[in-house]
This record gives sequence, C-alpha cells and structure tokens, in this order.
Amino acid sequence: MERIADSVYALTQTIETDEGSRAFRPAAVATDRGLVLVDAGLPGQADALGDALDAAGFDWSDVRAILLTHQDGDHAGALASVVDETGAVVFAHETCARYVDGREDPIKGEGDRYPPVPVDVELVGGERFRTDAGPMEVVFTPGHAPGHVSLYFPEERLLVAADALTADEDGLQGPSEHFTIDIDGAAESVRRLAGLEVETVHCYHGGTVAADSDRIAEIADSLGA
Repeated sequence: MERIADSVYALTQTIETDEGSRAFRPAAVATDRGLVLVDAGLPGQADALGDALDAAGFDWSDVRAILLTHQDGDHAGALASVVDETGAVVFAHETCARYVDGREDPIKGEGDRYPPVPVDVELVGGERFRTDAGPMEVVFTPGHAPGHVSLYFPEERLLVAADALTADEDGLQGPSEHFTIDIDGAAESVRRLAGLEVETVHCYHGGTVAADSDRIAEIADSLGA
C-alpha cells in the first residue's frame, strides 16, 4: 500500500509473467460515504486487491463505488468479482460502458473477455465528486482507449492519470504507443492534462512520480499535440 496523497491510496498488484514481474496500480479514494475504487485490476486478482485494501486499513465493506478509467482487461477484469464482494455502484464513461456491460466485446485482446457488469452511472467528463482529498474531477482523456478518463484533485495538485500517461525510472512519460488505439487522440488528451496545476502524477503503469504541468506539456509537444 502506498499513500499517494491525503486520503488517496495506491493498491498495487504484482504478477509474475514470462518476462518478469509486472505491477498494476488501482487506487482508492476515501470519502465521507466510504471508498471509491479507481479500477478493479486483472481477472483473478480480486483477492490481491482485497489484500491491498487490508494493508491500507480498509476492507470490502468500506467500498461504495468503483470508477473505471476505461475498458481494458487489466483495469476491469476483476470488476465482477469486486462487485460481488462489495455491491458497489459502478461508474464509467458513456463511451466505455458498452464494452463493460457486454453489449460489445472489449476492443483489445484476442477475443476473450472478462465477465460483463452493468454500469450504473455513465460519465461524460467534467463531473466533480466530494472526497476527503477535496474535489475529484473527471477529465475525459480518450486515445489510449475509447472513453478513457483521468481524475484530478486540485487541492492536492494530484493527477490520477490511469493510462493517459506512464512512468518509469526516468520519471513521467507519455502513453504506451503499442497499447494506444488512437495516438493522435491520446496526444490531445495529454495536452488537455497539461492545462492542470499538477505536482504529483499517479500512473497505472509506473506508479507515482513528481511531475508538473511543464513536464506534461513537454510530453504533449513530443507527441505532436
């Protein structure tokens, strides 16, 4: 468990692959009504997510909502299991919902899909939610996937980028071009993020790094946005 900011936690899951260990980083945000989970993680990893919650001092009964940043299996694969454990309300962007609820298969992968789950609340971007870390704003950041969203906490100057940005040993980087459906759209989304006052960025792939809007603007420039 990593505390990203006041009342915002990274719930890191690590799996072993033929290429070594890989880490995936859903998040949890505390509110006066309970926790909001940001993404649910990989299929079969709900128990690992529960262990991460426990390490942060929470359990399944604290979870009131799950906000999916997009439809990819490493973010939504365990959603059905997590909903079974929690009964939480599911939020996703309106463009993403049809992939999550089974009307259409996810657009990445080889045809296998995770169990579909109804989306209770469809987002459009611009929504603001009250949390213990101050307002949490939904920022529409398509490109990596249709309906991708990031989350911005202005009082903490924190950006939960999901897959709109990545991080490595050299700091904040752009989205993975290999896994990005629309790189031009992703570049425009990075430019949008550069307009936010940011000091810390949490990436689903790469973790939490110190980075400001100037660095995000540099990335947008490098992508041609």
